[in-house]
Amino acid sequence: MTTTAQSSATGSRSKSNRRLPPDLHVDLYRTMRRIRAFDEKVAELFTGGEIKGTAHSYVGQEAVAAGVCASLGPEDYMASHHRGHGHCIAKGARLDLMMAELMGRESGYCNGLGGSMHIADLGLNILGANGIVGAAMPLSTGAGLAARLDGSGRVAVAFFGDGAANQGVFHESLNLASVWKLPLVFICENNQYALSTSFRDTTSVDQVAERAAAYGIPGHTIDGNDVVEVYETVREAVERARAGEGPSLIEAMTYRWGGHSMRANIRDPRSEEEYAAWMERDPVQRVERELVDVEIADDEGIESIGSEVVAELDEAVEFGRAAEQPAADVLGTAVYAPHAAFEEPGPANANGRALGFVDALNEALHQEMENDANVVVMGEDVGVTGGIFGATKGLLEKYGADRVRDTPISEAGFVGCGIGAAIAGLRPVVEIQIFDFVALTMDMLVNQAAKFRFMLGGKNTVPVVIRGPQGGGIRMAAQHSQSLEAWFTHVPGLVVVAPSGPYEAKGLLTAAIRDSNPVIFLEAKLQYLEPAAPVPEEPYAIPIGKAAVKREGTDVTVVATMAMVPRALAAAESLARQGHSVEVIDPRTLKPLDEETLFASVRKTRRLVIAHEACLTGGFGAEVAALVAEKAFDWLDAPVARVAALDTPMPYNEALERQVIPSQQRIADAIRETLAY
Repeated sequence: MTTTAQSSATGSRSKSNRRLPPDLHVDLYRTMRRIRAFDEKVAELFTGGEIKGTAHSYVGQEAVAAGVCASLGPEDYMASHHRGHGHCIAKGARLDLMMAELMGRESGYCNGLGGSMHIADLGLNILGANGIVGAAMPLSTGAGLAARLDGSGRVAVAFFGDGAANQGVFHESLNLASVWKLPLVFICENNQYALSTSFRDTTSVDQVAERAAAYGIPGHTIDGNDVVEVYETVREAVERARAGEGPSLIEAMTYRWGGHSMRANIRDPRSEEEYAAWMERDPVQRVERELVDVEIADDEGIESIGSEVVAELDEAVEFGRAAEQPAADVLGTAVYAPHAAFEEPGPANANGRALGFVDALNEALHQEMENDANVVVMGEDVGVTGGIFGATKGLLEKYGADRVRDTPISEAGFVGCGIGAAIAGLRPVVEIQIFDFVALTMDMLVNQAAKFRFMLGGKNTVPVVIRGPQGGGIRMAAQHSQSLEAWFTHVPGLVVVAPSGPYEAKGLLTAAIRDSNPVIFLEAKLQYLEPAAPVPEEPYAIPIGKAAVKREGTDVTVVATMAMVPRALAAAESLARQGHSVEVIDPRTLKPLDEETLFASVRKTRRLVIAHEACLTGGFGAEVAALVAEKAFDWLDAPVARVAALDTPMPYNEALERQVIPSQQRIADAIRETLAY
């Protein structure tokens, strides 16, 4: 059922039902005063040059943040958007640490690395403001999943604006939350305009809350300038979520007083009449009058609260001004959490036992789920089916539907859910059914997973694994056969793992699951077709960032990745019969890359050939070639050679597909040419 409040509404609840406990009513007012004073001061400091970049004022919307967060407990999660100062303050964030962050100082919430749009405090379960429209929604589904699985009774709240209601992640998140009955409340702050365009001109329904019906959840449109109505409506939705009844969508009609941001030089399209009408509905003055009318506070009490807020804010400004600038070394420590050190066993420990690539992955998943109850698996068809290639077979039967979750076909939504769950304490393994589909998730991976730790000043971890098959070899044509590793090696904050065989598959997946960073775990489809190989039965982890010398040699180094490693080894074996000694290096992890092993080999052989399945131009081989040219050029006796896929999408025709993908013969030919130089 949707309760619609037009912009002229004064609230749907009768006056007889509007009496709150006096202390709560005063606290709501105090919170709103603190929010307004903070953002008015931010605007002043921005104009004066003490706050730089940009900031988005929350003035005019204070009743929403105050009413929503008063309905939450300290244990509940909250995720915000770029206009998130008010949400953080209402959830308990300190004004001095917020002000220092906006000034870019080391003592700010995020060590000066996040700024206005990224303030967070995981100690208060504030998952962060966010510069990407709508991103709070999928991240909050992950927090809601974590809350449901730990049985704590916690709920999550996702704030977003009316513009975000037209994003795909809005629909994906509402659907996923409804299907899984997550303890989640979606709060749409409809402030009438997305940037400068009226939501009436961009939204297909009269009210955003009407869309709740499509997902079988309650939807309410309320007066967002009435803090009592906000509080009471959200409290009911929170209680419903705690009781296990699933999510709700609440649309709070409100109005931002300022422009989109303090920097944006955009014409304000709002009429003077419209603006004046909303100014008369000032949410702060409204609750102030109500406190006086019902004799909860008098003019002296109101003035006293104002004086307290001013004094607190003055102290916050001075705290920020006195704080130090962050040191440059924070840039290194904030990007990645340290990788764990592992003792890698040799393949000889397998005692003759052999597994195929997929079975090795499956064994790692079984053992890590047994080892750690926080490991969960999600993705399309990972449960009953066991994955279309069988990597997750048997997990559902052993660990249950709570920990092995079939998702809708909504990659951005369930990858974002996995990232949010990782932030909230789980260790999700998310399967992308075919890795070409990762293109649908790039915001979640590049702007969220990769940057979350950094934007929070290196104070958190995001232990999520995104895995799945990439590349060609099984005639799935252009949209199901790409090798995309170079995309991810370009992004600071992501770990990129590329196993070459069953032994590496098990040991590297184990390490990836145990790692505290977001890991892109790539599996070449060609490897699924390779014969079984020795794999130890006991759990083991291969260190992140440690290459393997697969074959020692003295004449030329071949750096090969993933499915090209067996082909490079076969080429080396054939050339050995002709008297050539070829060393084959398997990087195993592309980021971080084991440069020392690479350089040591090049210094010995003085020649380098690089082989990978991805296209030549802009491929990972170009990065390896550049590193060697920069750091080991003096040892080279020949130009670096690259063997890669042709710069073309993957064809369906079998003969053409074989021609596009590097073969053993092409690798051998490149080695011969390098030796002859």
